[in-house]
Amino acid sequence: MDRPRDGRLALLLLLLGHMITALEVPLDPKLLEGLPQPPTITHQSPKEYIVDPRENIVIHCEAKGKPHPSFSWTRNGTHFDIDKDPKVTMKPHSGTLVIDVIGGEKADAYEGVYQCTAHNQLGSALSNHITIRQSRSPLWSKERFSPIVVQEGQSLVLHCRPPAGLPPPIVFWMDNNFQRLPQSRRVSQGLNGDLYFSNVLMEDSRNNYICYARFPHTQTIQQKQPITVHVIDHKPVGERAPVFLVPSGSLSSQMVLRGEVLELECIADGLPTPAVSWTKLSGEIPAHRASLMNFNKTLRISDVSEADAGEYRCTAGNRLGSVHHTIRVSVKAAPYWISAPRNLVLAPLETGVITCRARGHPKPHIQWSMNGLPIEDAPKDPSRTVEDDSIIFSEVQTGSSAVYQCNASNPHGYLLANAFVNVLAEPPRVLTAPNKVYQVIENRPALLECLSFGSPVPVVTWFKDSRSSMLEGDPYVFHKNGTLEIHVSQAANGGKYTCVARNNLGISENHVYLEVKEPTRILRPPEYRVVQTNRDVLFECKVKHDPSLIPSTSWLKDGGELPEDDRFRPQLDSLTITGVTESDAGTYTCVTHTSLDQDTASARLTVVEAPPTLPPIYGQPDAPTDLELTDPGARSVQLTWTPGDEHNSAIKKFLIQYEDGLHQSGVWHNLTEVPGTKTTAHLKLSPYVHYSFRVLALNGVGYSWPSLPSRQYRTNPAAPDENPSEVKGHGTEHNNLVITWKPLTGLQANGPGLQYTVLWRQHGVEKDWTSVSVANVSKFVVSGTPTFVPYEVMVRAQNAYGPGPEPVTVIGHSGEDFPSAAPGLVQVVVLNSTLAEVHWEHVPLRAVRGRLQGYKVHYRRERSLHQHNSHHGEQRSESFGPNRTRGKLPDLHPFSVYSLHVTAFNSRGEGPASATQRFETPEGVPGVPSFFRVSASDLDSLTLEWAPPHERNGRLTGYTLRYQTVNSSHDLGLLDEMDLLSNQSSVTLHNLHHSTRYKFYFSAKTQQGSGPALTEEAVTILHRAMVSPQVDIATQGWFIGLMSAIALLILILLIVCFIKRNKGGKYPVKEKEDAHGDPEVQPMKEDDIMFGEYSEEDRKPLRVSRTPSSGTVPRDGSEDSLVEYADSGDTQFNEDGSFIGQYSGRSGPPSPVINSLV
Repeated sequence: MDRPRDGRLALLLLLLGHMITALEVPLDPKLLEGLPQPPTITHQSPKEYIVDPRENIVIHCEAKGKPHPSFSWTRNGTHFDIDKDPKVTMKPHSGTLVIDVIGGEKADAYEGVYQCTAHNQLGSALSNHITIRQSRSPLWSKERFSPIVVQEGQSLVLHCRPPAGLPPPIVFWMDNNFQRLPQSRRVSQGLNGDLYFSNVLMEDSRNNYICYARFPHTQTIQQKQPITVHVIDHKPVGERAPVFLVPSGSLSSQMVLRGEVLELECIADGLPTPAVSWTKLSGEIPAHRASLMNFNKTLRISDVSEADAGEYRCTAGNRLGSVHHTIRVSVKAAPYWISAPRNLVLAPLETGVITCRARGHPKPHIQWSMNGLPIEDAPKDPSRTVEDDSIIFSEVQTGSSAVYQCNASNPHGYLLANAFVNVLAEPPRVLTAPNKVYQVIENRPALLECLSFGSPVPVVTWFKDSRSSMLEGDPYVFHKNGTLEIHVSQAANGGKYTCVARNNLGISENHVYLEVKEPTRILRPPEYRVVQTNRDVLFECKVKHDPSLIPSTSWLKDGGELPEDDRFRPQLDSLTITGVTESDAGTYTCVTHTSLDQDTASARLTVVEAPPTLPPIYGQPDAPTDLELTDPGARSVQLTWTPGDEHNSAIKKFLIQYEDGLHQSGVWHNLTEVPGTKTTAHLKLSPYVHYSFRVLALNGVGYSWPSLPSRQYRTNPAAPDENPSEVKGHGTEHNNLVITWKPLTGLQANGPGLQYTVLWRQHGVEKDWTSVSVANVSKFVVSGTPTFVPYEVMVRAQNAYGPGPEPVTVIGHSGEDFPSAAPGLVQVVVLNSTLAEVHWEHVPLRAVRGRLQGYKVHYRRERSLHQHNSHHGEQRSESFGPNRTRGKLPDLHPFSVYSLHVTAFNSRGEGPASATQRFETPEGVPGVPSFFRVSASDLDSLTLEWAPPHERNGRLTGYTLRYQTVNSSHDLGLLDEMDLLSNQSSVTLHNLHHSTRYKFYFSAKTQQGSGPALTEEAVTILHRAMVSPQVDIATQGWFIGLMSAIALLILILLIVCFIKRNKGGKYPVKEKEDAHGDPEVQPMKEDDIMFGEYSEEDRKPLRVSRTPSSGTVPRDGSEDSLVEYADSGDTQFNEDGSFIGQYSGRSGPPSPVINSLV
């Protein structure tokens, strides 16, 4: 082992103090790529590594170096040959091991202590000793517990004793429903997992006290067998003073390691339940690191230090007394770094030192190694001297590079650190970025960096502007790392600076620049304000700053942010508060800052109550006055004005308008608006405009009159700033391209002589642009173009002062032509009686001759397949998208013949039609019958009539009639149904109930089913003497006609009788009266009474008498005349000649005459 040779070591260490850090390893990756470097461990697994047996074991070891290091491993102190174990692999370009235990190998077979070595030709670096252990979650031992019987008031401890796992399990108590058991000052869980009862109550009786152990590494939970507790009250237990259940006795000790967590526990028995408190006898408990847990039974101190050692006393007390326990805490320490060894880069013949300083309790032992070998066994090096915790290198030689390991250990742990010594001979390199610009505020310090690297350490010198003289003395300060400092920067310090780095191997230089900026200052700070409530207040904050810096201003209230209220309106140079309230009182601070500095100013706001005043009179504000133009620029000007009287309504904003005396004299345009709190505006202007400005003020009542115009301000002409917008290219004919655009306005023209350069070329075909200059128009037509090809189009504005900016290219198309081909393979698939689907093939793209917009199917109903319905339908069409090759035709007529053709169309129109296709639709259900009515009613029958549907939609197979009764409550009876033949047009329903309402449902049907039904209701009559309640026959036309005919016939009969009587005819009236008596007093049967009932018979010729009982029926016409009755012996007349008799031919009572009709 190398030893210090004499007492000069101490002096040597002092001389080397500043050299130890003279040359650091540079962090610049580009620089590191070219430097040889011994290995450095960059990532490794923790010292204690517990692995999950269900996953592969991955032991990390990553390192860097130049050349890139190779890796090897030891296991339990001996070489670990990974090539002999197929389960172990090493990641490429890495030392990380992957051990495959998922494939069946047991993880515990690879338990042990591993160490990684990374080595290249400059040395070897070692990882920590990594202890690999398999996590374990052993099962709970099988055991049965007898019920625990305890007297109420006694103490009780339920032991958990979980199985020892790796890592140790987390213990908690729950019931069999996985609900945590309630804990309190009386019942709590100790640090060892046991459940402590200071005293038991009857409510503690239960049969499901279960201790659970959760093993965090494998995320498994195991449970102990349930414990049953019976609390009895046979012998009442009296109150008692506290006694500690844990710890036992009055004194105990506990050791804890520095940096870990100290947990002290005291749990007491007693009735009433004792309260626990803690004190430290030899000092104070650290409040910021200490906490009381578990109802004050546990004192927890985190991040323990040596100052936490001493005696701690816990006290448990109730009203019967107290008990104390003292715990002596000793703090030990595993080794920890005071100064970890650092890498050292030296040039040949330079001197340096590596220091390894650690503390611990007990004091750590320091052991040095070189490239993994104990320093005693390493090759001798006369330039190296080992002194306890330091290695001193003097006049090192090329080839002395190595990696040194420092191991600091005591019984509680160890520290292992690598530090390399790299002997390099490198010319200087400046690492600071070239041409870097430093900005600093005047009168503040400036720091100009010149970070460099070289071996030996370069010497840095500085120059300003030129290298005529080296900087030295005031006002400059030169730092050891090459940085140049200027304590008080002035404008004269700005400029170009050059730093030069030299050593005996070369020179390197770099240029940086210093800019000294004017400070930011608040020239007009906010002032103290006293404001009445509901008034507005304005705080000003006018700022002066360096022109090259962009300022921003923020406002604070009482040191915090402004309230989130729309009444607070901060601006760049002011703060306005509208409608002030008492809560707005306070201190307001203006903070203005740039990227380099800031300034602040504050003012107080006092809010007072407003005195009672008469209601204000509100009005429009007066016009602003005193318009003034300042700060003229090529395209800007500053406008200021004086506001007019507000008339009791605060001004909300100012509207600034302008007149262009050159292009639109007398027309005022809105230019911009500013808040009502501002009286200046920075106006952005356009070239070639003769501006006049005016200002209008707006308050809650309205706008003021405009101010008087300002003086005229003329801007100089310039080339256009923009090109026309909305440039498009499209065709109106098949052989042209129409280029359109939105022209610039006079304000946008920026100068005289405005015209446009129109450029176009065929996209993807032509390389050169064709251009033409046109006057101030908005359209240009290119003729002779191919049909529908893409063109690139640009329109550029220019005037007498030059062209506008580079225009944007848009894609347009020349004109379209009608499609030249029809869709092919047109087919029709009939889906049902009202829906068909048409299929076709796309028209070839070249035949579209435009942008295909879709397909149209034109179809027409030619005729119906029914012989009674052959009308033609109108032409119809359906349109479909350009990607469609099929489409459906809805709402077709069933049982019909249709024809169709398909066309393609673009924006120009439709192309030729496809060949006509015809198809037939199948039968469908028929439409509703043409009519359906009740034509006659009787006591027990109803006659129904109908006509076939107009839309038969097929061959009618018959009709369906359904009917049911309807009572007075509109309840429906049972439904009867009958089928009728297709050639029927009426039917009479017999055996119906008299005086009953019936509801009918009538529909036609084809083979496809029944169509929609017509409904009708009718009522059978009560007796034949009653008119059907369905109609009022007195208002029917047929009834009025019938009555008129009967009256006329009677009149004729009376005339005939009168004529015959006047001719002297003999009428044996007397004899008849004697034989038969007075006919008016003869009895009449009720059944013989006949009323004028309406029926189908009423449409036949009127008959005077009923059918005789003999069954003979008199003939129609004149044979059934009055002469016939005159010749009959039984015919009777009254004395006035009226007809009163009946015709003969039967025996029995005579039939009555219809006297009521005379």
